[in-house]
Amino acid sequence: MVPFSFVGHILMALPDGALFWPDRGALLVADLHLEKASWFARIGQMLPPYDSIATLTDLTAIVHRTGAREIWCLGDSFHDKYGCDRLPLRARELLTALTASTRWTWITGNHDPGFADHCGGAIVEEAEVDGLLLRHEAQPGETRPELSGHFHPKLRISLKGRQVARRCFVVTERKLILPAFGSLTGGLDPAHPEIVRAVGGRAEALVPLADRLLRFPVAA
Repeated sequence: MVPFSFVGHILMALPDGALFWPDRGALLVADLHLEKASWFARIGQMLPPYDSIATLTDLTAIVHRTGAREIWCLGDSFHDKYGCDRLPLRARELLTALTASTRWTWITGNHDPGFADHCGGAIVEEAEVDGLLLRHEAQPGETRPELSGHFHPKLRISLKGRQVARRCFVVTERKLILPAFGSLTGGLDPAHPEIVRAVGGRAEALVPLADRLLRFPVAA
């Protein structure tokens, strides 16, 4: 984990796409899109049905590694509001173990509005925590410091003649967009017009490695 400062708070970006907040013992993740594969299966597009298990296994490992006491999911945690009902047994066991052992909060997103609590944890539309606003989608006119998801930022660069894609965080002085944590998610380039519009100013793409944090300017 590599620390960096955001409006006076020390945060740690993880290569997996999660964000750790040491002072609170909090782990923040966005866009898990649990049960995306089963949603596609219902409309006839068959995908390997292991996305939720893979995502929750990775999240469980990070919780154990960081000792996180709080989990904040920044929206689109399920691919649709009925996703929790479709969880296979192993995924449900992983999830309920996490919601039972941490202070877990779901923030609703555009994919899971009306999500009902069948998996544990609290459900809110957004939250303000120690001066940071936590919501699903960044609002261009918001002046308060803001953490969000929604856009699935992913940086693509050419390295020794081949294209490399990495999850990245997009950060300005007062906005921080997390990448998608889900195992079955795509991603937008950080210079995509929708991301540029959302952050409303000069931004950097942060790519965390095991021992350093790479910073790339985002060209509007």
